[in-house]
Amino acid sequence: MRTIDWVDGAVEIIDQTVLPAEERVLRLHTVGELIAAIQSLAVRGAPALGVAGAFGVALAARIHADDPVALDRAVRRIESARPTAVNLARGARRTAARLPLGPDAVLAAACAIRDEEIAASTSMAYRGADLVVELCGPRPTMLTHCNTGGLCAVTVGTALGVLGELHRREQLAGVIASETRPLLQGARLTSWELGRWGVPYRVAVDSAGPFLMARGEVGGVILGADRICANGDVINKIGTYAHALGARRAGIPFIVVAPESTVDTDTPAGVHVEIEDRGSAEVTGWSEAVNPAFDVTPYDLVTAIVTDRRVIRLDRGEKL
Repeated sequence: MRTIDWVDGAVEIIDQTVLPAEERVLRLHTVGELIAAIQSLAVRGAPALGVAGAFGVALAARIHADDPVALDRAVRRIESARPTAVNLARGARRTAARLPLGPDAVLAAACAIRDEEIAASTSMAYRGADLVVELCGPRPTMLTHCNTGGLCAVTVGTALGVLGELHRREQLAGVIASETRPLLQGARLTSWELGRWGVPYRVAVDSAGPFLMARGEVGGVILGADRICANGDVINKIGTYAHALGARRAGIPFIVVAPESTVDTDTPAGVHVEIEDRGSAEVTGWSEAVNPAFDVTPYDLVTAIVTDRRVIRLDRGEKL
């Protein structure tokens, strides 16, 4: 089952806002509908957002084929729909470069991005599984944060794809899924995917992760990224930094799994990344709230970064 795809002239997505209670497929026919789906997190996850950006430009190329001003405006709206993950704007810009060749060429480029992300997920699963066994030993219990399965990456996933591969190899004792506030992507989405795969898991409240590590219940931390800066700083769902600090204190590996499309060598460090704030309404109805969607984990807290092409051991001083 694909998180996002092009089907009969429209973009189809799995609506992640209603899982696990309901499995609903949305058909998006306009750029406005796609942007609304991105901003509401009906589609989310860096690789899937890259595909969404690409398909959004394909929609725009058909709708505004005779209006270059409206077409340019639509592309810029897609690029900026969410600011933190690099894949969204990158996917939109890559397909927009094909606009002079016509709508069919744009759609072909968008489908190529989709296929590349699918292939990348499979490659990351194999590379990451080998690394986890090397660093964490046979059959560890791994803690993961947010959602990094097929829901974030068309199919298979990034970090969760690694855990699925370990389970297939019978080299995984179980998973602790951090609930991931404020929208509970871990409790709702990761648990749903792990359950479908038959992987033993428990959901942990967000603040429990470092304590569980200190108590020896976690063999390693594995999660994804929405952007990896040139120096190795990792931008990921809020709470990632706390898990990295807990892993360092407990002396266990902290592994980041993300495709090369998430590596942003044009951004020197995390301090230069705009961190999206989701607003108070997602958290509370009676006071103002601080609700950053992401945080920055400094590179020196990261053991290794796994992409679809390579493993970078930051703990050994290797560079991106």
